[in-house]
Amino acid sequence: MRKDKNQLVNEALLRRATGYEATETVEEFSECNGEIKLVKRRVSTKNVPADVAAAKLVMEGCREELSALTDEQLKREKRRLLQLLKEVEKNAE
Repeated sequence: MRKDKNQLVNEALLRRATGYEATETVEEFSECNGEIKLVKRRVSTKNVPADVAAAKLVMEGCREELSALTDEQLKREKRRLLQLLKEVEKNAE
């Protein structure tokens, strides 16, 4: 299933807003007798911290989505989120 561009942008924005780990590979090659060989490979992982500007954009998008909901839909969403919080707290103990 292909994702549309909006979905890809939203996922990237959310990832940037919450922070992520990035892996970087640097390779060094050498030429010997006309043949190119890999001499050294360095793989490093770096943590990219959460970006406040991206978090603000995500929150603004959530606010717009919520404003389109009816009162009943908002109540259902509230109950769902409260239940999710209870489950998370229970699993943390």
